[in-house]
Amino acid sequence: MAVPGLLQRCLITVMCFSLSYSLQYSPVDDISDCALVLDLTARSSVFDYTANILQQPGGYQPPPTCITYDAINQAYLDARKRIGFTEPVGEWRHPDIATVGEILLDITAQLTRTYGLSRDDIEKGLPQIDTSRTLIQEICPPIFSTVECRPGKYRRLDGLCNNVNNPTWGATNAPYTRLIYPAFADGISDPRVSISGNPLPSARVVSRTIHPDEGFHDHAGTVMVVAWGQFMDHDFTLFGMPLDPRNKNEPEECCNRPPQLKHPYCLEIEVPEDDYFYQKYKVKCQDFIRSFPSPKPGCKLGSRVPFNTLTGVIDGNTVYGVTEEFGRHLRMGVGGLLRMNPAFDEFGLKDLLPPKIDYPDEGCTRLNSTQFCFEAGEIRVNEQLVLTCMHTLMAREHNKIARGLADVNPHWDDETLYQEARRIVIAEIQHITYNEFLPIILGKEVMEKFNLLTEKEGYWDGYDPEINPNILDAFSAAAFRFGHSLLPTAVERWSKAHKFIASKRLSDLIRRPYDLYRAGVMDEYLMGLMNQVAQAMDDSITQEVTNHLLKKPGNRFGLDLVAFNMQRGREFGIPGYMQFRKLCGLPDANTFEELLGTMSNSTVYRYQSIYEHPEDVDLWSGGVSERPLPGSMVGPTFACIIATQLNYIRRGDRFWYELPNQPSSFTLDQLNEIRKSKLSRVICDNTDLIDTIQIYPMVLPDHDINPRVPCRSAMIPRIDLSKWADTPSNPSIPLSSHFDFVSSFDQSAFDPFLAK
Repeated sequence: MAVPGLLQRCLITVMCFSLSYSLQYSPVDDISDCALVLDLTARSSVFDYTANILQQPGGYQPPPTCITYDAINQAYLDARKRIGFTEPVGEWRHPDIATVGEILLDITAQLTRTYGLSRDDIEKGLPQIDTSRTLIQEICPPIFSTVECRPGKYRRLDGLCNNVNNPTWGATNAPYTRLIYPAFADGISDPRVSISGNPLPSARVVSRTIHPDEGFHDHAGTVMVVAWGQFMDHDFTLFGMPLDPRNKNEPEECCNRPPQLKHPYCLEIEVPEDDYFYQKYKVKCQDFIRSFPSPKPGCKLGSRVPFNTLTGVIDGNTVYGVTEEFGRHLRMGVGGLLRMNPAFDEFGLKDLLPPKIDYPDEGCTRLNSTQFCFEAGEIRVNEQLVLTCMHTLMAREHNKIARGLADVNPHWDDETLYQEARRIVIAEIQHITYNEFLPIILGKEVMEKFNLLTEKEGYWDGYDPEINPNILDAFSAAAFRFGHSLLPTAVERWSKAHKFIASKRLSDLIRRPYDLYRAGVMDEYLMGLMNQVAQAMDDSITQEVTNHLLKKPGNRFGLDLVAFNMQRGREFGIPGYMQFRKLCGLPDANTFEELLGTMSNSTVYRYQSIYEHPEDVDLWSGGVSERPLPGSMVGPTFACIIATQLNYIRRGDRFWYELPNQPSSFTLDQLNEIRKSKLSRVICDNTDLIDTIQIYPMVLPDHDINPRVPCRSAMIPRIDLSKWADTPSNPSIPLSSHFDFVSSFDQSAFDPFLAK
């Protein structure tokens, strides 16, 4: 079987998918009372693989051929009365957006009951209704209605107007894109169940049965792969969800509460009484909160979809944030610099990130009130110490670039220095991701098939304004969580001489980055990331995250990240693993025996012991269990999804660093400097003690193919910032003409409440 050829077919399948049903339903403009005519002859779909269970008592009644505007308006009034909505004065916050999403889902459910709609009708028909001709328009958030753009040189922090004709593509608070229609139990919102209609096995049962800790290791990739992967994941995706108003963390209002006191979004994870680990601590339940529902562009009707609070493109929001207000909060206001903490000035060492003071418990486990975690562009900066190191590294890189630009152009003001340094750092992140990270994850053959290889010289004129770079639901909830398989049980510290010093359990570093307040320790952790072997990419997951995730002080147990992955996919409505194999042109399996060879025999038999049918297997679980492709870390299904997403991100980003003929384009000389970017150079320039390093830190050092060299070596080139000097042929243009411009609504009223 030629797997790469099948992967190539996946991209074609995905691109053509949205065109496959356009003639099945007809919005009728010339009949004033009719919003949509249902085509009763077009009731099936290759994606409608479960029976419609939305039948009224007494049997199924053939629906009328027309859904009227009056019916939609009445459903809207009923929904708004039940749910309640007060239009925000000024800033639209995530709960406000979610309330609109809930009202739209309620309307969808009412119409489904009234007209006996099938899954096809919900997914293909209802979204064709022009809701701007209904009362729904009065609550549609501004970003989902009318936005007008004029392009400029610099990205907006919120991602709006990246695509001039489709301003919300790639912007914050846009809904996730679906590769396959969702598999909600009721066709609208209820989490996925078995194809038989029975409940799926508990997410904890899947975790303990399929993903035990067997401690295998990969032989080439370092833990730096995990560090960069998580850093990039937090550049891509963070779904909106309810937060505790006191500490801004997930609310713990599900387990051990009576129904009337539970959070309405609770979808707690059941822990069986015979659980090998949790029974010792009498734990029978884990708190889990569903994500917010999103309005669709134009506030269209249809099934539930979450929204992404980050931008869908690679734009360094991990460093800079996604709102103008928070972006300015992170800045020093002088010299284009970011605020930092000069904690080690007396030792002559580089700065740390500033302490997080406003909500000190957000994403942070503090032993006392004198401890403070760190603040950066993305709120999960303290999720684990390794991630905090990467945030610190890239914030230092920004300030290093800003100072270098100030030396070259001493007349530039703070704003120009900040924007130009930001532009360069984003380009570096893009280049490192596609030239150092993705080749390890996907392999060269997959990257060729999906047009992910960057150019070695000249420009790449591959921008396509018809490509939506929004994040795919399957990428966010499953495929890009492959790194959970690579997590080590302990994180090591190594000396500058590349000798092991000590290690600390991963669970003791989650939400506790306090070691970084010890002078020189960050360099030791970075040395460890480059020298420690990552775990193998397989179905074995360390107990540090399956039994001890977010362990509270004094407790001997925590939560289960693998169970969370499964539960998140189900509440997102992500179809099962088998549906994505079929989408990617891979062989189907109607029996568990047909999966033999795709993954280990023991894994197949374990699946058979808990799932009713191969169609029921959760995407994340099946994806990490596949045998990797040759030259790749991941199997064919995850390779297909990840490569599709990264193809969309590159081709759908108007600011992509290789592009010509855009207001944001680098000169060819500048682009050639960007191509010198290497993670090893970023590490060398932004640490204090490290003076030798392998050229590619995500791979173990090898004398022949990845030698360890001095930081001063020409084998790790530096970017020459003199190429950014103002000259008569390349003058500095006033910044007022550099920014993307948005009109038709007050954008300041919509900045989401990410930064508190």
